[in-house]
Amino acid sequence: MIRKYRPKDTDALIAIWHDANALAHSFLQDDFVAQVALDMRNIYLPNAETWVLENAGDPVGFIALVGNEIGGLFLDPAFHGRGFGRTLTDHAVALHGPLDVDVFEKNSVGRRFYNGYGFIENTRYVHEPTGEMTLKMTFIARA
Repeated sequence: MIRKYRPKDTDALIAIWHDANALAHSFLQDDFVAQVALDMRNIYLPNAETWVLENAGDPVGFIALVGNEIGGLFLDPAFHGRGFGRTLTDHAVALHGPLDVDVFEKNSVGRRFYNGYGFIENTRYVHEPTGEMTLKMTFIARA
């Protein structure tokens, strides 16, 4: 089941983000990750259009949207490879149509998912806070 984010979800979603982030972004510096964790709690989750995916009543993933941009898509790593990321992205496409996402070049987990879904790389740029190469990708909704 996919539902809107509720403030009481925050701790569960931060835990999901933490585990998924460690898997996909192991190359990021600890101080940057710590700041993002604070920002997730205080800025991103409360202000983005966040959708929570539940399994047996418990949050197992979420997608955070800012307009038609995916600000974050994270699943509990125990639930990777089961189609849940696709389910969340399908939900976002149904709501917003074409989507954009920025993904670190070194994030092989995210790049594999977005490429498989049909996102196409538009441009590359250096993410200033980390110095990491980042790909801007777009998915054009199917008719």
